[in-house]
Amino acid sequence: MSDTIDVEGDLALFQEPEGWTPPEKPCTYQTFTIEEKNKHGDIVQKDVKLRLVGSSPLWGHLLWQAGRVLATYLTTHRQRLVQTRSVLELGAGAGLPSLVCAYSGATTVVCTDYPDPELVENLKINVEEVKRLMSEEKKKSDCNIIADGYLWGADVAPLLKHLTKSASDDSKFDLLILGDLLFNHSEHNKLLLSVRRTLARRADARALVFFTPYRPWLFEKDMAFFNLARRVRGSPQQKSIDEEDEKQKEEEMKMAEDGYGSFVVEKVLEHVMDEVMFKEDRGDELLRRTVFGYELSWQDLQSASPRS
Repeated sequence: MSDTIDVEGDLALFQEPEGWTPPEKPCTYQTFTIEEKNKHGDIVQKDVKLRLVGSSPLWGHLLWQAGRVLATYLTTHRQRLVQTRSVLELGAGAGLPSLVCAYSGATTVVCTDYPDPELVENLKINVEEVKRLMSEEKKKSDCNIIADGYLWGADVAPLLKHLTKSASDDSKFDLLILGDLLFNHSEHNKLLLSVRRTLARRADARALVFFTPYRPWLFEKDMAFFNLARRVRGSPQQKSIDEEDEKQKEEEMKMAEDGYGSFVVEKVLEHVMDEVMFKEDRGDELLRRTVFGYELSWQDLQSASPRS
């Protein structure tokens, strides 16, 4: 073996040919089982086959922990949260909670993610899968379920146009779903702005915010979303926070001008998964296995809607 290396020759073997791109990873599938009672009171199970993109810089190739737990929570509380209601999911990924809502009696379901063609197309494939399931039971076939691209903080008019005439409160959504979105701290303001603009002004309207602190050392920054949600328009507290961050102050004022006040933030769930999602990550393992669930409702309307 030669003691010298021919850079132009030997190392060239490890260089990628011009124009070469790595092969695309194939899509994967996971199954979620929906349980419900039939008219005889017996438990009936239906499997939803979920397609995941092979890879995505936006993490849309994963079935996140909050999505799984949300799907179960929505199934359990379908009568209060889902049946005969309109639903919007933000940052849906593969759209599991949306699919469960469509199957469980919602009137309209709009599942959205970043307007990346591959992500949106994958959502549409999953929508067709749940439509196939619903077609097997005629009573469920009247749900209007749509997949669409949406950028948080953008104009919500295209989303509201999907609502049917039976939707409540001037064509806004009765239920919003946010699953594992809080890790994106720089987008909290825009995310909350979209919540304010799309959630129906009803006492029983809810926004479900479920998440896992995958980076435990940033747990407080995850939770900062709820501090934003609690703020009241024009309050001294709102004006005094982050005074040095002009950009954030501008976003805060946008929310205040467009919103109707603050939200009540109620913790409704804390569920520990069997395993961590990212085994090689660092930090408190228990926190990385835990899904925290919160419900948001309009503070000024809360007295009219006791939660059951």
